[in-house]
Amino acid sequence: MALTAPEREARTDSGESTASSVEEAFVALSAAAPEGWRVELIEGEIHVVPPANGEHEEIVSEVTGQVRDHRKDLGRYTGIGLRVPDASPTGKVVPDFVIAPKGSFGDSLEYHDPEAVMLVGEVTSHSTADNDRGPKLRGYATAGIPFYLLIDRERNQAVLHSLPAGKRYTRKVEVDISQPLSLPEPLGFDLDTSEF
Repeated sequence: MALTAPEREARTDSGESTASSVEEAFVALSAAAPEGWRVELIEGEIHVVPPANGEHEEIVSEVTGQVRDHRKDLGRYTGIGLRVPDASPTGKVVPDFVIAPKGSFGDSLEYHDPEAVMLVGEVTSHSTADNDRGPKLRGYATAGIPFYLLIDRERNQAVLHSLPAGKRYTRKVEVDISQPLSLPEPLGFDLDTSEF
């Protein structure tokens, strides 16, 4: 479900800016969301995402487990909020998983600067696929996150985006799920997608 905010900052009849109204609505929805639901602010729209199904979580577990097996020095984070301001004026997203050096998120913040993030990952579902392929892709590139791994269940593909430049990644490698996907250094191993 998405609630749309106006593209430009406008004023309500009472003089309040709609941008702050959207932020207030986002904060209220985040606080009221049932356990397991995610609330994200992407390109001016509030998205309320239901809990993931078992297949989704198995894929997240498999990817992060393979990272652990190859790079024990890296943290594998799920449920970490990132501030991706270039996705919208107050972009706040919760990726399916984040790979960063251990200790990168040792504070009490709910949304973090993405500077330490080495790889961000999303696993599509019917309710999130359009955001994962569009606004989040642009936001992660603009934030300078080196790698964006998209496990696209609807298209049966694993896609690695790299070399961010502006609002896009300049390199894209796609494999069918079941084929190995090479993750370049600093990860430096082949992701076995046959386990998905």
